[in-house]
Amino acid sequence: MSRKGGTFVLVRAHLWLTGRVQGVAFRYYAAAKAKELMISGFIRNLDDGRVEVVIQGEPESVEKMINWCRKGPPHAIVKDAIMVYEDPDPEWKYFQIRG
Repeated sequence: MSRKGGTFVLVRAHLWLTGRVQGVAFRYYAAAKAKELMISGFIRNLDDGRVEVVIQGEPESVEKMINWCRKGPPHAIVKDAIMVYEDPDPEWKYFQIRG
């Protein structure tokens, strides 16, 4: 984690992705990318065909992960990405694939 004024800086982004985002191993590629960027959070498929992603980490790493999510893995077609920033949870340590 980066430091700013003697404290750790942590950001958290919550995304909902639409398009061809299920059935293309999106969750598994995302988990590998999150590990590479040392991101915590989770990803899961939603019943309506969207993918939900919550990512948390250093600002630069989170920005890289957001940019990756907007493109996705090789066979994905991300049509839209809705995103909001949320308060980080310092207890989160890992990235999980859910549902």
